[in-house]
Amino acid sequence: MTPATVVIAEREKTTPDIFLVVGIVLAALTEAIASTVLSLGRGDIIGDTYATPDEFAWLDIGYTAAKLIGFILASWFMTRMEPRRLVIAATLIMGAACGFAALTNHLDLLTVLRVCQGMAGGVLLVAGQTLIFMSYSRSRQPILQALFAMGSVVAPATIAPALQGWLLDSYSWTWVFFSVVPMSMAAIGSLTIADAVPNHEQVRRPFDWIGVTLISISIFCLTYILSQGSRWDWFEETRILWLTTLGTVTLLIFLAHQMTVAKRGVINFAPFRSDDFAFAFIVSFVAGAALFGSAYLIPSFAVAVLAFTPTDAGQLLLPSGAVFIVALIFAALMIQFRRVPAFATVPFGILLIMVAMWMLSGSTSESGADDMMLAILLRGCGLGFLFLSITLIAFTNLQKADLALGIGLFNTGRQLGGLMGVGGLQTLIDHNITTNITVLGSHLSAGSPQLLERLATTVNSLTDRGMDALAASRAATGLLAKTIGGQSTVIAFDTAFIAVAIMFVVAAPVLVVIKIGLHRLMKSFADRPA
Repeated sequence: MTPATVVIAEREKTTPDIFLVVGIVLAALTEAIASTVLSLGRGDIIGDTYATPDEFAWLDIGYTAAKLIGFILASWFMTRMEPRRLVIAATLIMGAACGFAALTNHLDLLTVLRVCQGMAGGVLLVAGQTLIFMSYSRSRQPILQALFAMGSVVAPATIAPALQGWLLDSYSWTWVFFSVVPMSMAAIGSLTIADAVPNHEQVRRPFDWIGVTLISISIFCLTYILSQGSRWDWFEETRILWLTTLGTVTLLIFLAHQMTVAKRGVINFAPFRSDDFAFAFIVSFVAGAALFGSAYLIPSFAVAVLAFTPTDAGQLLLPSGAVFIVALIFAALMIQFRRVPAFATVPFGILLIMVAMWMLSGSTSESGADDMMLAILLRGCGLGFLFLSITLIAFTNLQKADLALGIGLFNTGRQLGGLMGVGGLQTLIDHNITTNITVLGSHLSAGSPQLLERLATTVNSLTDRGMDALAASRAATGLLAKTIGGQSTVIAFDTAFIAVAIMFVVAAPVLVVIKIGLHRLMKSFADRPA
């Protein structure tokens, strides 16, 4: 069968249909809340479900893997259902799954519901963004894509953690899931009353069972490896080694299978004929690592080192979210009305993120929100300049028929980049804490005058408060060990912050070389005689 063909009458309205745009953004917000619910609510959910850390991990693995599969399958779903109806259906499933999740503490049922949430989230993000591109002229896309990014990118990185921290401290984790229900209903209502969208005449594509099975196995293996590899010391654990082998083999077979079935498979490689999309797809891994990696590091540092509450840790990123939005709008206005090339803001975004991470690498256990705020604001500004630009670079020149697949692949790259970034940073922190404790402890010899003086001062302070001498001596030793552990953790997080900055130092020239190489490669193909 031939691939889906899309016949679109683009709308040239003075202003876009507000209900359609609001409905899509609200739908994206439901996914933002569901995708980040485990980051701050982990301890509360484990306590209520009586789950071990390994059992609890499947809630996260199931959601992320299903979301990635949803990204891949969304373009096929769009050959079977009109995009707006698909967004409504996916949002309805998301709201229902979150509502049921709030009513149960059975781990098996929660795992199934998380898989449903992940699949629905992946589909609604791809279908929603594709609908915006298909419904409005390309000249209006900068502003519209900035609005969509507020729900799909800004919210999970900033707004959702703040909301969840407040709900966790004030109520319980079930309220985080409950909060999705009214938002999903509002999204469905807004989409339902929106103006009619363009007609889409599509040829149905058969379901590629072999391809879907292969890519699903590969994605589940890859998700488990990247999310749990740090816990099991990566390839030191046999299961990680076997899963890596299985995931790699199934991925290679999947790619070979897609080449064999051509345009009848789950995916095709048509979007990569655009050098802009190919470049943006590669950048999406780096951008995802920066977004998710920094969103993981900053609240984790606040909780682990600065002893922030979940509410305070979540609110720490709120100002960054506000600046993120301002940067998105500013970049959109410059691109749409001043005709600034989309690529022009990428260097500024990379530079600002590098500076922000370098500034955060100087944080100490005495740092507070005020000390970190400038760096956090610079991070938000940099992400705003970076994400809108790579979105427009990726999709502006894609053929309409390739949009849904291209958006799905781009989001897959961003999500995988985020998993890689967080997994690598977790490993770096864990290893550095152990190494730092060893190094700092090696400087504390038993007969050191400074050590004896420190212990004696602590013992005297404790005995002055009524503690007996023997207990005070033991407590002093324990406090010293705690101080060493705390300082080791601070140094480990500072190293992780600087690692993100170094990643961009290395990636920036490599990406420039890749961009030039892709442009020349595509030009050489275009110049070949037919």
